[in-house]
Amino acid sequence: MLKIIVISLLVVIVGVLIYASTKPNTFSVVRKLKINASPDKVYAAVNDFNRWKSWSPWEKKDPAMQRTFTGAQAGVGTIYEWNGDKNVGQGRMEITESVTAQKILIKLDFFKPFEAHNIAEFSFIPEGNGTLVVWEMRGPQVFVSKLMGIFMDIDKMVGTDFEAGLSNLQKITEAN
Repeated sequence: MLKIIVISLLVVIVGVLIYASTKPNTFSVVRKLKINASPDKVYAAVNDFNRWKSWSPWEKKDPAMQRTFTGAQAGVGTIYEWNGDKNVGQGRMEITESVTAQKILIKLDFFKPFEAHNIAEFSFIPEGNGTLVVWEMRGPQVFVSKLMGIFMDIDKMVGTDFEAGLSNLQKITEAN
């Protein structure tokens, strides 16, 4: 009986590992929101890391988080490093491309609680009197991430934060 249980458990474990290996090698999380503000106004709130405190969902998760801003004031070369509790971890962002009122690319490096190297992209698409803001994070999905993805939905976890951030961005850019 014990032998059957052990063999069954091994079959399940091997099955999970094989299933994880079939997952894609990259991931992408995307959220969109129409904001009734000009592309210039929304872009300005994202292009300056100092302004993220007013809308980023992670800023509220750890008010004691340590922040360091270096490089340019805004746009290409702007660097934001953080070190916080288990809710925000430790990481670094750097704006690598910034096209006024159109697009911002950010090199996003996480160090804790897990290491990951991704790209975040914001697109600002004029739509009537407003802006469709598209926020995407994409990157490689190593085997451990594939395995974790079987038990956790990264799209839901990160996407929920993106939705909160876009909603906050909407509030501050539509005000006044």
